[in-house]
Amino acid sequence: MAWRDSRKSRGKLLLFIASISLGIAALVGITSFRENLIDEINDQAKSLLGADFSVDDRSPLPDSLFTKFKQFSASTSKETSFSSMVLFPSTGGTRLVQVRALEGDYPYYGTIETDPPEASQAFRDGQFAIVDEKLMLQYNAILGDTVMVGNLGFEIMGKVRKIPGQSDVGTSVAPVVYIPRQFLEATGLIKKGSRIRYTTYFQFDPEVDTTGLWSKTVEQSESYGYDVDTVEEEKENAGQAFRDLSAFLELIAFTALLLGCLGVASSIYVYVKSKVQAVAVLRCLGMKASQAINIYLLQVAFFGLIGSVIGSIVGVVIHLYLPEITKAFIPIDITPVIYWPAILIGVLLGVIISVLFGLLSLVGLRKISPLSAIRSGFEATKIKWDKLVGLIGFTVVLFIFLALWWQLSDALFALVYTGILIGSILLLFGFGKGLSWGMKRVLPGSMSFVWRQGMSNLYRPNNQTVVLVTTLGLSTALLAMLYFMQDLLVQRVSLAGEDERPNTVLFDIQSHQKEQIREMTEDFDLPVMQDVPVVTMRLLEINGKNKDEAWNDTTAQVPGWAFNREYRVTYRDSLISSETLVKGDWTGKIQQGDSIFISMSEGYAENLNVDIGDELLFNVQGALVKTYLGSLREIDWRRVQTNFLVLFPEGVLEKAPQFHVLITRINRTDVSARFQQAVVRQFPNVSIIDLELILKTLEDILGKVAFVIQFMGLFSIGTGLVVMISAIILSRFQRMQENVLLRTLGAAKHQLWKIIAAEYFFLGGLGAIAGLVLATLFTTLLGRFVFEFIFVPNLLHMSAIFLVVTFSSVMVGLLNSRNIIRHSPLEVLRNEL
Repeated sequence: MAWRDSRKSRGKLLLFIASISLGIAALVGITSFRENLIDEINDQAKSLLGADFSVDDRSPLPDSLFTKFKQFSASTSKETSFSSMVLFPSTGGTRLVQVRALEGDYPYYGTIETDPPEASQAFRDGQFAIVDEKLMLQYNAILGDTVMVGNLGFEIMGKVRKIPGQSDVGTSVAPVVYIPRQFLEATGLIKKGSRIRYTTYFQFDPEVDTTGLWSKTVEQSESYGYDVDTVEEEKENAGQAFRDLSAFLELIAFTALLLGCLGVASSIYVYVKSKVQAVAVLRCLGMKASQAINIYLLQVAFFGLIGSVIGSIVGVVIHLYLPEITKAFIPIDITPVIYWPAILIGVLLGVIISVLFGLLSLVGLRKISPLSAIRSGFEATKIKWDKLVGLIGFTVVLFIFLALWWQLSDALFALVYTGILIGSILLLFGFGKGLSWGMKRVLPGSMSFVWRQGMSNLYRPNNQTVVLVTTLGLSTALLAMLYFMQDLLVQRVSLAGEDERPNTVLFDIQSHQKEQIREMTEDFDLPVMQDVPVVTMRLLEINGKNKDEAWNDTTAQVPGWAFNREYRVTYRDSLISSETLVKGDWTGKIQQGDSIFISMSEGYAENLNVDIGDELLFNVQGALVKTYLGSLREIDWRRVQTNFLVLFPEGVLEKAPQFHVLITRINRTDVSARFQQAVVRQFPNVSIIDLELILKTLEDILGKVAFVIQFMGLFSIGTGLVVMISAIILSRFQRMQENVLLRTLGAAKHQLWKIIAAEYFFLGGLGAIAGLVLATLFTTLLGRFVFEFIFVPNLLHMSAIFLVVTFSSVMVGLLNSRNIIRHSPLEVLRNEL
């Protein structure tokens, strides 16, 4: 019976199949990509690190520790890396890069991919360099040209295309120049206060025993502040980073699936509406209500299976292209492999979704009596709350929670997301109810017949205001958030480029170079907006407890990294515009012998678990300085200023070894180029950050992120469109008899067109507004508590979303009603009823 009944109804279930297909396609594609990515990380873990383990810190590895690690290894390599300016004499181009001075055969696993290939090893044998390929294109450099690194010129032997463990995005932010380590001292770039990273790479001896003595050596090194990174740790760190990327994509995929669930529910509701008479006739012939439900439940499961299979096939195609789309963010090569468990799970989920969400509508069939065969009306299929509906509803919510938990592997996040979803539906439901109630009381009697008729449809019996506002609102909210998040990311970097803000930072200026740099800046008619001294130090004790004592004291709650990191602080007698005092008192200058009260960033003090009056002992390059926390500051890190976590008063650090940072603004590109060339030629140790260049790089990265978001968003948009069409088709049954009656009473076609357009204009517009309000609220909360940034809605984007949703609602409503208006009332009644 299910098969025979479906033969004339298969076209009506196309929306249902489309809803399932798009949601399952996104889910299968992302899940396959995630599993493929994890497999590649496991297979290529060694190539991510390039060695079996590495030891790095801001200071060189001492011989005592090097000797202990050397007994485990067959080969070692050393790398010294730091940020510095380089100059291309052939074109005059200058750029801040990451210089890596390499010694040894690193990498032992994977390769530094270069053009020509042999350059990755050959450059180590002489005064040669290999340079990031994009950097060479940017400054029109070719093989054989010279690149100046500090005081030395290196012949460019090769173009660097890929580095172990680094993605295209990483090299865009910090392009790399490799030089042989034996020439490092001659460059003159190793200065006091320079931020240098020393890394030693080791390849295990095949006979090594990595138990006992190995663990003790690692523990001892880490207690001294050195970071020992193994292949397993690299695999775990990479896996976590890429899980974050895949989790974001999975959330978008789940959004498409969730919209697909709405499409399933509304499509089945429309389908069930058309089957009321058939079920009533079958009931007259003696069929039980449960049998009627089973007939259509079989149909729903069968067509759900078809939609799931189609979606899984599309998902496999998506999976084949995702590595190409996301390759800029992933430092390993991915060969797409079909992941059959994801396909099977996708098909199974599709059938479960079809049955669960179909049941919400199908339970109404048990209310149909045999008398419905000779009565018109569809009231019997309304979803009315009872124990069975409640049980189905609870099962649906539980399914959503479990599906999210499975996808994201985070029960708390899944619970929060599910709660937000239910809360949103309740808010939209309440808004729809309130709108229907309020419209009845505020509708002006002086309004023209057409507009009054269209608006009164929002509260008349059998109105679909609540259903459409809830469906359209939720679809709009989910889709709008994708674009709002993109806006939020753009806003985080766009402020730095506003007019009159500093856009050039010079750092690593030695004390004897300070006045000359200032004079050079003024000679170029550039303003010296800030000139700040910087002193490096380490934290030794908090309230009398050193690193070991703090770790052993479980009540101290002081993180170990607080003692490992190098602090860069400044001193001054006043706060700057990006700082606001939130607690305590700031003393800007002290006399010799006075207690030293410092100021700390509010957030950082919270991380250290310290408060006003706590004692902190610093090692200032050999000199011990006891301080007390005197005040807390709130810092606006978005401001282009020299903001510091720790601030000292004047009268303490003036004689300490230090370097300086100078900030200026350059409005013309040609002046910026000439100024950077002059600084690099005369002071090669000074590095320059061109914020305009950084902004362009970030915009390029955000463009790639936006492309990934928009690509996945297409599935949500497609599913949302299907949901909207299903919801609007649903309202067709409620308005059919009324339009036929108006036609019978003499209403002109153009009047009916206007009435329908008015109704769907208000429904689409109000649904869009409700969804935009929700999206703005959630994005604002994310900006406040996750990104720590105030989200400013883009009114142009909001207006565009409003117009698209409203216009689409009106067009679908008009297209859906064309048969009712174009044909005679009797013909419509025969064909439709």
